[in-house]
Amino acid sequence: MADDPKPLSPGQLAYEEKRAAKAGMSLEKWLAQKARDSEAAARAQAREAKQAAKAKKAPGLLSRLIDKAHKPL
Repeated sequence: MADDPKPLSPGQLAYEEKRAAKAGMSLEKWLAQKARDSEAAARAQAREAKQAAKAKKAPGLLSRLIDKAHKPL
């Protein structure tokens, strides 16, 4: 928990202890897993945003020409 930028309040700590006990883990292991999961979610969200930005890219010259060729006269 030393690398945690915001320390947990006593109430939050008690809540996380209960969740860790329910999952059959130690508190430190539970908090480490929770941090890994949140980092993975952030990476996935960044990857999706990057793919969305890539998908919004304007069509290239060949794509525009092919689209024009498929349109009726």
